[in-house]
Amino acid sequence: MDSDKKINADPEMGKLVETTTDTEKTTKDASSAYEGEKSNSAGKALSSCILYTFCSVSMVLVNKSLASSYNHLITTGNLNFLLVVFQAVIAVVAVEFSKKMGWVDYPSFDMKTARQWAPVNLTFCAMLFTGMASLQHNSVPMVTIFKNITNIVVSIGDYYFFGTKVEPMVVVAFGVMLGGALFAAKNDISATAVGLFWMIVNCLATAAYILYMKFATKTVKLSKFGMVFYNNVLCALFLLPVTIFNGEMRVFMDTEAIHTFDYAWKNGFAGFVGFFLNFASLNCVSNTGPTTYAIVGSLNKVPVAILGWIIFAAEITPQAWFFIAVSMCGGFLYSYAKISAGRRKTKARSG
Repeated sequence: MDSDKKINADPEMGKLVETTTDTEKTTKDASSAYEGEKSNSAGKALSSCILYTFCSVSMVLVNKSLASSYNHLITTGNLNFLLVVFQAVIAVVAVEFSKKMGWVDYPSFDMKTARQWAPVNLTFCAMLFTGMASLQHNSVPMVTIFKNITNIVVSIGDYYFFGTKVEPMVVVAFGVMLGGALFAAKNDISATAVGLFWMIVNCLATAAYILYMKFATKTVKLSKFGMVFYNNVLCALFLLPVTIFNGEMRVFMDTEAIHTFDYAWKNGFAGFVGFFLNFASLNCVSNTGPTTYAIVGSLNKVPVAILGWIIFAAEITPQAWFFIAVSMCGGFLYSYAKISAGRRKTKARSG
């Protein structure tokens, strides 16, 4: 009995028991904190993907509505770049208004920050220009095939620059989506040297834009709304001269039929949607990564095609329906691969 009392009263034993208990408690607390952090991170990733999808689909439908309502009034050329400038200016006004109202906060314009962010906009402008050039020299199915190849290039860049491991199931998902695009386009596959050149350049420009955007969101010390501000200011500054040189500004000034309140209102609404799309894009690539952002961007074509079929009575061929189904399967495989990888990391961390 005395011996038991001595053991219980032994300061070394007491210390050992206390340390063991504290260690277990610390381990449990750390594990619980990690689970909470993991759950929070997964929630942010999912919500950012949903927000990006909603804004992206809305933007395409709004621009489709604009095009179907007013493109027939433009007898020569188009206003593709000028519309981007209009929408960028409106987005700047929206984010500045939000700042004045105290809803958001970010530093005033700074040339050093602008230089840090400039490559994002330069690669964005290159992506726009080469994308339009590739559509001029290639069929839409061919461009769709290269969009899927772009996802693979982004994934390779994600691994090379950011160390993101590519799961085997992700590779399978890429293969399924690319295979579906090839099968759907088998009757329309034809390419010229010029067309291939523009598609390859567009593939590289798109990958550079997505990857550098990830780098910028991690290194440039700005809030998301500050990034939206710089993104749109620089976009307007870079593309406005382009609209003058390619004649879009002259076409706009000469086409009096589109100088209406209705056209201005619809462009204003498109700019407002673009403001949210800017934020959603930055948020998505920051919370998920370049590869997931690129995949979500590709999968956005599925709801766009279905909603376009419903709203604008656009025809969807059997090949297109097949491509939609295959794309959805590829998306499910990619999601499954990401969820499985997350679970394995959680088990490895807790184990």
